[in-house]
Amino acid sequence: MEIIQSSKLANVAYDVRGPVLEEAMRLEQTGHRILKLNIGNPAPFGFEAPDDILQAIVRNLPAAAGYSDSKGIFSARTAVAQYYANQGIADIDVDQIYLGNGVSELIAMCLQALLNTGDEVLIPAPDYPLWTAITSLCGGRPVHYLCDEGADWMPDLADVEAKITAKTKALVIINPNNPTGAVYSRDLLEDLLAIARRHNLIVFADEIYDRILYDDAVHVPAALLADDVLTITFGGLSKVYRMAGFRSGWALVTGPRQHARSYLEGLQVLANMRLCANVPSQWAIQTALSAAHGVDDLVLPGGRLIEQRDVCYEMLNDIPGVSCVKPKGALYCFPRLDPKVHPIVDDERLCLDLLRSERILLVQGRGFNWPRPDHLRIVTLPHVDDLKEAITRIGRFLETYKQ
Repeated sequence: MEIIQSSKLANVAYDVRGPVLEEAMRLEQTGHRILKLNIGNPAPFGFEAPDDILQAIVRNLPAAAGYSDSKGIFSARTAVAQYYANQGIADIDVDQIYLGNGVSELIAMCLQALLNTGDEVLIPAPDYPLWTAITSLCGGRPVHYLCDEGADWMPDLADVEAKITAKTKALVIINPNNPTGAVYSRDLLEDLLAIARRHNLIVFADEIYDRILYDDAVHVPAALLADDVLTITFGGLSKVYRMAGFRSGWALVTGPRQHARSYLEGLQVLANMRLCANVPSQWAIQTALSAAHGVDDLVLPGGRLIEQRDVCYEMLNDIPGVSCVKPKGALYCFPRLDPKVHPIVDDERLCLDLLRSERILLVQGRGFNWPRPDHLRIVTLPHVDDLKEAITRIGRFLETYKQ
């Protein structure tokens, strides 16, 4: 008898590591060198984890052989609490902080604890596709509210409100945004939170890029503006501290909890079931958050990240028929291909053809649940010279490409 996958996977996709990556791996196995601009993975591009954070892990290895508390070691959770208290968030309860194997695990736990079959979650389009995938896997229905490219990729508030139904349970806010690089203003966040407040929605605030900011951008934590809205804020060490492979993240629950006791009990059950997060990596958190180990120097004028952002943005806009909103945060550009110049009908096929022709790996815009085949996401992590070469080759490829 044939063994087939669960029907729960019918609407689950994660194209950041999907069919195009599989083709890239096949090409690598035949000896081709692929420039991977598909995933925000700092280490392969020379962004090393700070030495004193690594030393903190090594120093505490003797204390990391056993399970920790299912929520995480107390000193690390205290450091997370202090990190957000320093940003002005009040009434933080250390017992409402959960450490996880990266934010990805915590997103899955928080959605699993919340959703019944048919429940709806409002997720931005474009989105980080894990939100859509896990919502579907939990039996929920992802409902995508549009972000407006003509308004620097800010969420369309009218579209958010119009898509709320009696089944809507939560509102996802990704700020700074992956894949667009948008950074939301205080006013916009207050408007989004007002919608959540009116409709009694839980807010999931994905803020993993909170310190990767360019130019005059300022990150405002959603929880700072919503002490009367149940909010779960996600952060971690993967991007800001260049420790993606260590899988160390956290979720902070703030706002009123009396009406959410059942939900939080469910979240605790799931935390208990996985016993605990990776204990050695938990020991990195206090050291990381207690000193200037982040990316501040990299995003200031003259820093490597802002220089790479600028080169990518400028060169993309120089390609005929390509335009890109300037990212104010995160590690990506999300350029648009003008359908009048580049009439693409299948953006996954475009990425496959580009890969086979130029040995460059990108992710198609529809992989981020954008509704049209007219965008691509490009990671801005490579050195400037590599980015220049890659974008030059992308432009040359588009000159003659047809579907």
